[in-house]
Formats: sequence, structure tokens, C-alpha cells
Amino acid sequence: MVKYHLAQFNVATMRHPLDDPEMQGFIDALDRINQLAGVSPGFVWRLQDNTGDSTGIRPMGATILLNMSLWKSVEALHAYTYKSDHRFVFAARKDWFEPSATRDLVMWWHPAGTIPTVEEARVRLEQIRLFGPCEGAFNFKHALPPPRT
Repeated sequence: MVKYHLAQFNVATMRHPLDDPEMQGFIDALDRINQLAGVSPGFVWRLQDNTGDSTGIRPMGATILLNMSLWKSVEALHAYTYKSDHRFVFAARKDWFEPSATRDLVMWWHPAGTIPTVEEARVRLEQIRLFGPCEGAFNFKHALPPPRT
């Protein structure tokens, strides 16, 4: 029985409002990339509102978009992020989002069968920003295995 799923949370500050023509490439890719995540091996869940994405969820400010999902393993998330067609959208992020002076991604092991809250994710992002990678807040470079409990 799976006891933990990998939770990931990332944030990005938009260069322009979503309805600006400069963001059209991002908007055009959003549904396709979200659908790709949903059929990717190891995908479990992603944050979305009633529109089918998370662009309307803005607890960190009007210009900050967030993304949160659950995966069966670090390897599954890594394959989706860097080896699927998502990699092309990821490579184009500088066209739509401001460069980040701080960490904008955090991962942690979350109990299977439960959904993390945005507030929990915000706390973990702040943890990795303040203290660097650790057991409860890590990244791809410093990925940790799931707890043995």
C-alpha cells in the first residue's frame, strides 16, 4: 500500500495579466499541458478550480500564479517536467514570467489519500526559501526518498 505521494508546489510572477496578448502562448498551452499531466505515468492529482486550472487561485497576490500536484514518485514528476512536451512550455517560461530571485519550487512527501492545502504548500515554500532543502521541503537536485513509516 502506498503511504506517501510526492507533492509539488511552484509559483511564478506573471509579466503581464492573463488577458494580455503577451500571455497568449501560455494560455494556449495551458489546457494541453494540464491534460498531458493527467495522463502522465505517476500522476495522482492537481490543484484546479471550476475552470479546470489553477490560474484563478491567487492567495499570494494578483500577479502570482501557482501550481500544485501529487505524483507517485520524484522520477514520474521529473519525466513529466523535463522529458514530455511540458519541457517546451517550461523552456518558454521567461516569455511569460519574471525571473525569480528566490526558490519557486518545493516538493515534499504527503500522506497518500489526502490532498495538501495551498497554505501548507506556502509554508513549505517559505521553509525551502529560508533554510534550503531539508526533509520537509526539497527540490529535484536534493530529492529525498519517501519516509519509511
